Amino acid sequence: MRPNKRDELVSKALKVFYRDGFHATGMDKLVVETGVSKTSMYKHFRTKEDLIVAALRLRDENFRNWFFQRIDDMAETPADQIIVSFDALKEWFEEDGFRGCMFIKAGAEYQDKDHPIHVQAAEHKQLLLEHFTAIARQAGAHDPRKLASQIVLLQEGAIVSAVLLKNCDPAEDAKDAAKHLLAKALA
Repeated sequence: MRPNKRDELVSKALKVFYRDGFHATGMDKLVVETGVSKTSMYKHFRTKEDLIVAALRLRDENFRNWFFQRIDDMAETPADQIIVSFDALKEWFEEDGFRGCMFIKAGAEYQDKDHPIHVQAAEHKQLLLEHFTAIARQAGAHDPRKLASQIVLLQEGAIVSAVLLKNCDPAEDAKDAAKHLLAKALA
């Protein structure tokens, strides 16, 4: 099925926001980059912030679908899923155009906890935490929520380190730490 004009706009805007940031990307830049007139943009979205929320929703759906499927493909057990999540992250870090986590950026650029963009970013992180809590429970962790929180914290740290530090292997380092946490949680 061919995407409609609104979906095309969101998809194109997502790429621009990911590459250039939210505040640094004005409507004039979006017009040039997406090939959609301001009139058409405002027909679909009342504000740039509404467009950002739509782009974050699309990114959330795309990323979680890819990440969870990739983990499932690489692992045979729930415990393995926790560990290979870092291998999947490493694949992402090695992609051309990798610029970190769009949701971390959104939370940093829109820090008011009630702002719709911040809320959308936090929802993405909450969904990841819930997913890994379920996996930790299936793996037999004594405190699945705590293990999931620790694993997600390692994942988030690896993402930030992948962007900022050029002299380490953050996915591998986080994976090593996750193995210790998992062993402790299952003992």
